[in-house]
Amino acid sequence: MNDNTPNSSQLTALFINTTLTRSPGMSHTQVLIDASASIMTKQGVTVNEFRAVDLPIATGIYPDMREHNWDQDAWPELFELVRAADILVLAGPIWLGDNSSEMKKIIERLYAHSSELNDRGQSLFYGKVGGCLITGNEDGIKHCASNVLYSLQHIGYAIPPQADAGWIGEAGPGPSYGDTLDDGTAVGVSNDFTQRNTTFMTWNLLNLAGLITGAGGFPADGNDRNQWAAGARFDYPNPEYRS
Repeated sequence: MNDNTPNSSQLTALFINTTLTRSPGMSHTQVLIDASASIMTKQGVTVNEFRAVDLPIATGIYPDMREHNWDQDAWPELFELVRAADILVLAGPIWLGDNSSEMKKIIERLYAHSSELNDRGQSLFYGKVGGCLITGNEDGIKHCASNVLYSLQHIGYAIPPQADAGWIGEAGPGPSYGDTLDDGTAVGVSNDFTQRNTTFMTWNLLNLAGLITGAGGFPADGNDRNQWAAGARFDYPNPEYRS
């Protein structure tokens, strides 16, 4: 480890598994989550996780859908884990070349908080770091990852270099990441490309989160919504227009 490597021991990470399989059913996405989470745990990071499909998370774009004709909504309580996490990793499978319906729902629920601000007048998610893990046996890792990572950065998350990893195995009904070989090991464990990318993604998340938290947060220069509302323009040109 280099002398300038940020300290990860005070960081908190949250993994949200958007598999369509309820517990205790097998989730291949969970096997890849476990690989990334184990690296973080070894670095002293506090890791939390939940499987979205197990919980009554309502569909919608408001922070609490119980205020919009839903009888149940677990999201307001779960969002406290999101709020507390320095690192958020959204993980899920590919279906029909796209992210799962559970992944879409989680992104929509995150977006519901995009108007909330931190104590610097920035988006609530400024200063937090995001990444994603994608699994399946059909093409689409890059498409799914680009959608997740764009969505996270759009609402304020910082995205480090190579912030995604995944496994697609053979195209079609071939082996999935957590399927076992004759010796009992998972199929994906023997794949160097997936293991390398998962490891690099995990460390990139740790490094960027460590840098940001070590600096006291993401700089508030030019992105304070309260100041903008008060009339500040942060050097934005204000030409005089003629009628």
